[in-house]
This record gives sequence, structure tokens and C-alpha cells, in this order.
Amino acid sequence: MRKTIIELKKADLTLGSAAASVHVLKGIDLIIDEGEAVGIVGPSGSGKSTLLMVLAGLERLDSGEINVNGARLHELGEDALADFRGKNIGIVFQSFHLIANMTALENVAIPLELANVRNPFDIARRELEAVGLGERLGHYPGQLSGGEQQRVAIARALAPSPAVLIADEPTGNLDTETGQQIADLLFAQQAERGMTLVLVTHDLALAARCSRQVRVASGQVASDAATINRPAETQTA
Repeated sequence: MRKTIIELKKADLTLGSAAASVHVLKGIDLIIDEGEAVGIVGPSGSGKSTLLMVLAGLERLDSGEINVNGARLHELGEDALADFRGKNIGIVFQSFHLIANMTALENVAIPLELANVRNPFDIARRELEAVGLGERLGHYPGQLSGGEQQRVAIARALAPSPAVLIADEPTGNLDTETGQQIADLLFAQQAERGMTLVLVTHDLALAARCSRQVRVASGQVASDAATINRPAETQTA
């Protein structure tokens, strides 16, 4: 029996204030098990990216509960939440968010160093080799292609060995071929490490590679179902 790693109970969130306020999440209930790959889909403005930020601990709920890997995130203070996020949740963004004046190795190692992890540069080197960038350790973001920059971002997210990997449109800034390579890398790393992967995407082919698809509409879960006819290489026994 699989362990529940993420649970949302009646999650409610309004962004903005007064006349500019938007009720983004409306009492969402969601359970995700350890090791699952879950694609969150839905139209623009449906609340799917905000939902992902709540799961990542980057947005606070107005009401309801969020439990991730045994921690009640809605009850944690800012420092405790940041510490938990750094150790348990890896995050990959559409636009990479690399530090321009740091090498690939430094971009991956510095967050580990700040978290007082032992041997941060050894870990960073190993993670960059795992994503196929062992020969690009000393290159700066401006010297790397978009696909290579996203590989650095993935290595940075994986370096703390997180229980959950969150990806927000991870292929959105890439051409089709490079996006396919990044998708292959994400699913390969997820399967190899047994992590939980939660990704938001407009790409239905990418979402179809997940074990489940959660469709969000108007701030609510409109459907939640196992994916049918996934590619054979993404299926697990």
C-alpha cells in the first residue's frame, strides 16, 4: 500500500485585495501518493499554477490544510517552512531562474552550501553528471542553450534528494525536440529515484505521460483520473 505524501483538505485561497481580489482556489481536496507522477492541466486562469505553488509551499492558504511528507505546512512559520521546502521539495520553473554570474556547478552547489549540506560541490558535480552536463560544469548560464539551462535547474532541484519534485511548465520555453529530451530526463529521474512528480503543463502529450491527470477548472478539481494508454517506457509494474 502506497504512502500518502501530499494531502490537501478544503484548500481555499484568494489573491489580491478588495475589488482586485480573485478567488483562485475553492475548497480543493487532493491526495497524491508517494512515487506518483501527476500532471495538473486546465485552461489559463483556472488556478493550476497557484495550486502548484501551494503544493511547493510558496503560497499560503487562507483556509484548509496542506500536508506534505508528514509536515503540516499550513501550521509552519516562514523559517520552518523555508527549511522544510529546501530539504523536501525540488522546484523546476519554466524560466530556469539560474544566477547569471555563477557557473553551472555553483548554481547547483550554492543552495546546498546555504543549507549547510556537507560536500555541496561534490553533490552538485554528481547531479550535473546525472543530467548529462558533466562537461559543462564551468559554463555560465549565458554560455548554455535553453535545454542545458533547464538541465542545470533540474540538477539543482534534485540535489537535496527531495521527496517531491514540482515542475511548472518545465518544457514551456523550449523547442519541441529539446522539450522532449527534458521530459524524458524528468521521468527517468523520477522513476530512478522513486520521487513524487507533480507538474503543471499545457502540453497534453506531456501530461499523458503521468500516471494521473488532475484537471483544474475555475479553482476546483474538475476531474482526477489515471492516465490511459501511457507510453510503455513510463509505465511501472
